[in-house]
Amino acid sequence: MIEIERRFLVDRLPDELPEPVQVEQAYISTVPVSVRARLIGDRRVLTIKSGQGLERMEIEHDLTPEEFDALWRLPNELRISKRRHRIDLGNGLTAELDLFDGALTGRRLVEVEFDSVDAAHAFTPPAWFGREVTDDGRYTNGALARHGWPDEPPNG
Repeated sequence: MIEIERRFLVDRLPDELPEPVQVEQAYISTVPVSVRARLIGDRRVLTIKSGQGLERMEIEHDLTPEEFDALWRLPNELRISKRRHRIDLGNGLTAELDLFDGALTGRRLVEVEFDSVDAAHAFTPPAWFGREVTDDGRYTNGALARHGWPDEPPNG
């Protein structure tokens, strides 16, 4: 239920990337609680998130194709499309590198989830990670869907 995660911009892409999975998301609500329908490959998921920063409440439930389609058809322009690459960092950690498509093409974020706050604080990011944005609410997917990328140049 509690997600412990750090988020970073990406300075440069790793030399080799594993095959991505396509992720499509439609937000039903982004404030004060984020509610989204998400298609990850063939998996359909309803996600509810609350809070900001390192520790957030997260609940996920698998949806039937019919449930997903009903939510996806809601009149809503808050959508995100991205390719997610899961990269093994060792020590049981996985980086989820998101390369955005559509209006966010050229933008990149990477997230790492942890088992504890102590593990999150002890983490040393790889050299290809950029500036940490864990506590910057402008870089949540819900904020990106609602407001677009913050006013700064895209990653080169």
